[in-house]
Amino acid sequence: MASKERYTMCPVDAAIALMSGKWKPRVLWKLHLYKVLRYSEFQREMPSITHKMLAQQLRELERDGLIIRTMYAVMPPKVEYRLSDFGQTLAPVIDSLVTWSRAHEPEVRMVLAQRELVDSASAQVGKQP
Repeated sequence: MASKERYTMCPVDAAIALMSGKWKPRVLWKLHLYKVLRYSEFQREMPSITHKMLAQQLRELERDGLIIRTMYAVMPPKVEYRLSDFGQTLAPVIDSLVTWSRAHEPEVRMVLAQRELVDSASAQVGKQP
């Protein structure tokens, strides 16, 4: 389906497509929170993300116009990331997600714990002969 059709059929789907995945929402939230981050700061803020995945997510967000990458001609190289004007339009969405998550933290934790148990049980069933 063409992106124009996708947007016309469901604008929510189109918006989520720009920020979907395990890491993009976290990257966007960190930039919303801290305004400017260097690559090493992302790694400190999100220690479980791999170098390859972080680089890929940053490239995709830059490609989609949600973040700006600024490279400075210094040694050692210095690169900073910030939300673009377009990316900053997501601020109310990010704030709403944070508010919702905090307001429903017990339920969210319970659902995620149940999901983890089901996933773990499914993995165990798959391992049995």
